[in-house]
Amino acid sequence: MANERTEPLQLNLGSLRSAMSLTLHTHHASRIWHGRAPTEERPGIVGLNGFISVMNKMKRGAEQDDPYSDWWMLRVEDKLADTKTRLQTLREQVDQALSDVPPALSLGENMNVQPVKLPLFVNAQLGFRAVYLLADYDDLARKLILAHHTALIDRSTLERWLNDGAHALRSLFSLAQQYRYSGTTRDDFAAKNAAARAALEKFGELPQDVLEGTRRSRFAPPIVRRGNRSEAPAADASEPGIADGAADVAVQDEGTKA
Repeated sequence: MANERTEPLQLNLGSLRSAMSLTLHTHHASRIWHGRAPTEERPGIVGLNGFISVMNKMKRGAEQDDPYSDWWMLRVEDKLADTKTRLQTLREQVDQALSDVPPALSLGENMNVQPVKLPLFVNAQLGFRAVYLLADYDDLARKLILAHHTALIDRSTLERWLNDGAHALRSLFSLAQQYRYSGTTRDDFAAKNAAARAALEKFGELPQDVLEGTRRSRFAPPIVRRGNRSEAPAADASEPGIADGAADVAVQDEGTKA
């Protein structure tokens, strides 16, 4: 027994997976999820699915040491915080309106008898942050509709507050839609080569701390160093501006490629 060779234990582990979905109760939130496809008469409006697609690509760009992707992650993170504050302000207003219900009257949750359940494909944490905001907006819309139905707010107030919340989310999605992968790395900027010069001309100057990599988003991925400049992040199935499309969520270990 003592002379038997002990073979090393081989573990061939794959990526972690978790099926996730988002349940929406209002048409207002559903429209923000889908966005609007462009037509000859009017431009398209990017929805949450398009925003998630951009965030997945932005995260891969930051992983590949593209300083512009890191800069965009910081900008989107700030915009997410601002959007959350705006929705919170609206929530406080509708909660104040609902507080006028007399104690003798009990109001239950305003739930849809047939809500829509949307599967998700999210590899970027900033994408999840936006999912939470849309869920908040759906809850806000349900409360606003209940407040109007019970004569606590009038029709114009209902529409104004619904539009304010929708505008905050669409402004966030519109900002992210401007992101473009630069195709450069920080090594290009250190060498001041032709790729770096072209990126500066096309995308503009970067803050020095972002260029040096000392300031990154709280959710920035670890940088994967490569000998050669990386290719552009592969396109996702759901591109910005496309009205429909979703798939199962993939929640991965840190260190595995998105």
